[in-house]
Amino acid sequence: MLTFFNEQHTKEFGLQHRVSAVQAELERRGLGQIVTPQSVPLTALERTHSPRYLAFLRNAWSEAPAAARAGSVVTPNQLAVRTMRNDIEPDDFFARLGLYSMDTFTGISASTWSAAKGGADCAVNAAHALRVGERASFVLTQPQGHHAGADFCGGYCYLNNAALAAQHLLDDGLGKVAILDLDYQHGNGAQGIFYERADVLCLSIHADPRQTFPYYCGHADETGAAAGQGYNVNLPLAPGADAQAWFAALETACLRLSIYRPDALVVALGGNIFQGEQHGGFGLAPADFLRLGERLAWLGVPTTFQLEGGTPLRQLGTNIVNVLEGFDCAAA
Repeated sequence: MLTFFNEQHTKEFGLQHRVSAVQAELERRGLGQIVTPQSVPLTALERTHSPRYLAFLRNAWSEAPAAARAGSVVTPNQLAVRTMRNDIEPDDFFARLGLYSMDTFTGISASTWSAAKGGADCAVNAAHALRVGERASFVLTQPQGHHAGADFCGGYCYLNNAALAAQHLLDDGLGKVAILDLDYQHGNGAQGIFYERADVLCLSIHADPRQTFPYYCGHADETGAAAGQGYNVNLPLAPGADAQAWFAALETACLRLSIYRPDALVVALGGNIFQGEQHGGFGLAPADFLRLGERLAWLGVPTTFQLEGGTPLRQLGTNIVNVLEGFDCAAA
């Protein structure tokens, strides 16, 4: 297992503790090599995110009013909702931030761009590693990415690492790619980016959005549109569902993957499906994460894993690395 480590990972919102927990466990077990990625050009990011959004994100901290930058994070004070225009950027900085946001708590700091770009570098490098012979790769980064859309941030996500990895695999010559989102919350970002496309199958197992963030998407009847009809699969579960229900949903996803037969698989892996998770969680015990890794290996598809959410509990590193070790052992 080749791990790409984002040295620029952010310290906002306590996210650095996720990276530290997983890094420590990887090093303790000696599970493969940990490397830093090569920087990728902005044009690679523009394959997934709009140039206008990327330009805003790169310059947001320097453009924020000096008084706002006196704090550690700036957040929007309003959002562009239905019937409002989104084609013209407001002059007011906070209104511009609201134009590119899906919530009011995902802020911008001095390190946001460098941390998000470092994660994107990891994602693209990890995807490329599959194309040059690696059976699997892992992206060890924060902030996470799966809530970020083509032109907005949210859920503490700024660039969609899973989507960037999938797009790079396609650009690198593959015909079909799949994204399997296993975070407790719905992977709305990838769904929106690929919703009308048939070259990326998006599957997400998550808590019912009627009770759980991001609330406004992730229902089972969202199956894609236009050319992408049938290529989006949502498998919502009751919050706190047990391991049996979760693995039943995983089997449904694996069956759909077997039918689709992707050339590569991108897994958005959240540690917040653990039964002890403070902000949700399903009934998965540490041993279940080994089982998860083994099941994904049996698909026989080159796979890149992206670290997503999870409270930095003591078990977070154990659970995430259990997935990787289970995959490695079963694939050997």
